[in-house]
Amino acid sequence: MRDDIPCRLICIDIDGTLLNDAKEVLPEVKKAVRRQHEKGRKIALVSGRMPCAVSQVEKQLETDCIKICNAGTFMIMNGVCVKEEVMSTRVMRQLYTDIAEKHHVPLWVFQGYKWYVTRIDSFVEKESDIIKYMPDVADLYELAENWDKAGVKPNKFLIAAKEEKTAEIQSELERWKDRAFDVARSSGNYLEIFPKNVDKGKAVASLCAILNIGTENAAAIGDHELDIPMIETAGIGIAMGNAIQELKEKADFVTLTNNEAGVAYALDHYCGF
Repeated sequence: MRDDIPCRLICIDIDGTLLNDAKEVLPEVKKAVRRQHEKGRKIALVSGRMPCAVSQVEKQLETDCIKICNAGTFMIMNGVCVKEEVMSTRVMRQLYTDIAEKHHVPLWVFQGYKWYVTRIDSFVEKESDIIKYMPDVADLYELAENWDKAGVKPNKFLIAAKEEKTAEIQSELERWKDRAFDVARSSGNYLEIFPKNVDKGKAVASLCAILNIGTENAAAIGDHELDIPMIETAGIGIAMGNAIQELKEKADFVTLTNNEAGVAYALDHYCGF
C-alpha cells in the first residue's frame, strides 16, 4: 500500500485467490492474513460462495472476518446479516424456463443461508463436495409460490456448466432487454446472476460506509470477472498472477499466483508487515 494512503480494510476473493487449486489456504497465506488482522486492519472475505462456505474458509484462516457472500448480495458482520440485496421470484421463473430448461442445465438459487437446485448434476456434486453442503432439490414454481406468500426473495442465481456453455448463456443473457440483473463469471464454469447494479464493488463501498472507512483506504485482491468491480472500487486493486487478463489490466499491481501464496506476497509487499 502506498505510504500516503493507509490501509484499513483488506478485501479478498476466495476461489482462485485466497485458496490454491486444491482449495486450501496455504500456511504462508494464513500467516500473512493474521499479521494484517493483528495490525488492526479489517479483513473481508468477498465471494460468490454462500455463507456456510465462506465460514469454512474463515475457520481455516483462524481469523475473524467480515463475510460478503453470494456475489456481494449478503453481508455478515459479527454473525449478523447487515445488508442484503434480492431479486424477484418472477426473474427466477424466467431464468428457469428460458435458460435452464432451454440449455438443459440446473438452475442454482441462493437465498440467505440456503442453496437450492432444480436437479443434481456433476457440477452440483463437485461444489457440494468442496463446501460440504448438500443443496435442496426444489420445484422452482412451487418454491416461488411459497416465497411469494412469505415475502421471501432470492439473492442470486448461478449456472454451472462447461466453459463454452457458460459463455454462450452469458452472451444470451446480456442481450435480454430491460433485464433486472447483471451477469459475470466467477470462473470459466460458473456464471453468476445477481441484482442489477449490485456487485462486489458496490458491496465493498457499502462495507466501507458501514465501517466509516474511505474506499481509498481499502485494498482488494481477486482473479476473475466477478472481482473486477471490487478491484476498481478499492484504493489499491491487486490481481492474482493467475487472474484473467482483463482484471490484470485494471489492477494497480499483479502478485504471484494462488498456488504460489500470491495473497501473502500481496499483503506483505503492498500492505506492509
